[in-house]
Amino acid sequence: MIQINQLSKSYNGTTVLKIDNLEIQKGESFGLVGNNGAGKTTFFSLLLDLIQPTTGYIKNSGFQVNQTESWKPLTASFLDESFLIGYLTPEEYFYFIGDLRGQNKADVDALLSKYGEFFNGEILNSKKYIRDFSKGNQKKVGIIATLIGKPEVIILDEPFANLDPTTQFRLKKIIKELADDPNVTVLVSSHDLQHTVEVSNRIVALHKGEVVKDIQTSAETLHELEEFFAV
Repeated sequence: MIQINQLSKSYNGTTVLKIDNLEIQKGESFGLVGNNGAGKTTFFSLLLDLIQPTTGYIKNSGFQVNQTESWKPLTASFLDESFLIGYLTPEEYFYFIGDLRGQNKADVDALLSKYGEFFNGEILNSKKYIRDFSKGNQKKVGIIATLIGKPEVIILDEPFANLDPTTQFRLKKIIKELADDPNVTVLVSSHDLQHTVEVSNRIVALHKGEVVKDIQTSAETLHELEEFFAV
């Protein structure tokens, strides 16, 4: 599904990411962990063709992401609130995304109806612009927007940040349900080791831009990661 080959990104002679080879399989629930500056957001930015690699390439569904846009209809992402359109209401934004992904209003409404618990009565019919929501509620809008159009690859950067404990629990439930679909590949980056382990069947840890751990999730994974980052 996703193939990384001899990938690196450097700024002014300093390499911030260097991954020689990495493959993420279709249907995998993939967790990316690491300290600040480890390269997590850089990796996602390269994966989404937001920045250009210094060397190497990434392929998504067989398409090299910096040479074609054919992978985009298959992929949805939310990295931060800059992905939103602040002067729209949530409904306007959802319908806009739906239109981009070939979904009519009825399709979008049917999807949104599944996530009333996650919205907690704070998003829909609020008559507020997205820019006037809290960061947590903006994140709710961005995360659910990624599900419109049934993408095959979903990328979420720090999805648990700025969410209250109840919403974090509900989000974990959503991600686990997505991960149960063998046709959907979910990539989650987070500082929260426990949340990431709970929603991922594979964890990759980055340190100073390089892969230092690549493990299948088990009962021991959280302890192993806590020991590594405690050093």
